[in-house]
Amino acid sequence: METPAEPRWLSTDERQAWLALVGVMMRLPSALDAQLQRDAGLSHFEYMVLAGLSEAPGRTRRMSDLAGFTEAGLPRLSQVVGRLEKRGWVKRSADPSDGRITLATLTDDGWEKVVQTAPGHVDAVRTLVFDPLTKAQSHQLGDIGRRIMRAIDPQDRYLRSAD
Repeated sequence: METPAEPRWLSTDERQAWLALVGVMMRLPSALDAQLQRDAGLSHFEYMVLAGLSEAPGRTRRMSDLAGFTEAGLPRLSQVVGRLEKRGWVKRSADPSDGRITLATLTDDGWEKVVQTAPGHVDAVRTLVFDPLTKAQSHQLGDIGRRIMRAIDPQDRYLRSAD
């Protein structure tokens, strides 16, 4: 019977870096969500759906692509898109070339919501993430994030579009 290999424990420096990253992963989404709720009546996830559509050609994406962009399962995305549809910001339709595919499109009112909301969101991102860093650290943050994402999902098409 083989003895299992000893785990590769984190060094003190690695543990401190890991705990700092976990703290950011836990607290940053809440802080961004709070700003968006207060200023725009949107959750961070709802804003990411709207932003994802605003950046797509024709402001339209397949629901499956939007799910990948937002890291959400189709049931959760469908529920949120339904809420956004009721507010007049998104509309769903069948893909004319393949009726089995559902498309989500940002409406003109949805575009206006993104235009109104983006400045406050960008200010929050700048205040919480970039203002505390030097220019060199901001560049390193991007490099670090891309490296970690490649380890998690080397095929991530959204990561490739950020390079």
